[in-house]
Amino acid sequence: MTKSNVAQLDDRLHAERQSFDKVPLVDLAPLLDGSDPERLAREIRWALANAGFMYVKNHGVSVRLVDETFARARAFFDLPTSEKLKLHISNSGVALRGYIEVFGENTNPAKTKDLKECFDVGPEWPTIEGPFFGPNQWPTAMPEFQETVLLYHEAMKALSIKILSGIALSLELPADFFQPKMKNPISIQRLLHYPPQSGVVDERIIGIGAHTDYGSLTILAQDSVGGLQVMNRDGVWIEGNPIPDTFVINIGDLIQKLTNDRYLANLHRVVNTSGRERYSLAFFIDGDCDAVITPLDSCISDDRPPRYPPITCGAHKFARFLESFPHLQREHTDVATQQTGPAVL
Repeated sequence: MTKSNVAQLDDRLHAERQSFDKVPLVDLAPLLDGSDPERLAREIRWALANAGFMYVKNHGVSVRLVDETFARARAFFDLPTSEKLKLHISNSGVALRGYIEVFGENTNPAKTKDLKECFDVGPEWPTIEGPFFGPNQWPTAMPEFQETVLLYHEAMKALSIKILSGIALSLELPADFFQPKMKNPISIQRLLHYPPQSGVVDERIIGIGAHTDYGSLTILAQDSVGGLQVMNRDGVWIEGNPIPDTFVINIGDLIQKLTNDRYLANLHRVVNTSGRERYSLAFFIDGDCDAVITPLDSCISDDRPPRYPPITCGAHKFARFLESFPHLQREHTDVATQQTGPAVL
């Protein structure tokens, strides 16, 4: 298992958790149309307390937009490596926008090299404002790429707000609980390409090593290839096979901290032995950089005291990126300690 700074507790300390043999599927329609948000909240509660993952259907995002974004991603990764490297993420400093080559980021560096390449974008800013905020880098020969990817980013941001309202309801909080802490949230739209592997494959090199996601919420669109694996409570890796017209949703470290381990930021990885190229679109969203994460009062009791000290979204997330990116380790080891502020989740 990979290093993580949220607890991966022995199941004896999580007796209420139930195992699963497949990732649960949740229909978002009762939340989006308001017909039965309470039932949906119960389904979300089970999924996030036990799996940390769920598929969602009837999410309202255009299939055409998803397909177009996949097409743009494939075209980008087909560019010559020399062209992609002109947009390398190191050009953007702490804004962390741009291209990441194969083995350029390793999420479980003690065990695994990640056989993937990525391209990260976020909301447009004219200058670097600090970690996660700055100008995007765009391939000049692909003018349609920028438009499509930014449209997809905005669609994912809108969907994430709706899903977070369901998560709030699942915790018996107001539906808009997260919104005051998301005036200018950290958000990253990542395009991913996983080359196929053949021969003997072990944990030393796979698509992406076992890890928990760093922030609050992830929305993943998969192509038809498969390869996502999620760990169940028995320590068994469960296939997260693609289901047409769904997204895979999972929570990250910050929601586990917020819920004092009631909800699980679960370990997952990608192993592409399909013999085909695998592509996915991963959207990550958190609170504002200065939003302070501290366990909810409702998740604290005499037998479940607070397990995490307060930390800002920006400090936590940047510290996790430092573990994965060598160029940040060389240049910016002090930035993670500079993110403080008053907004408390």
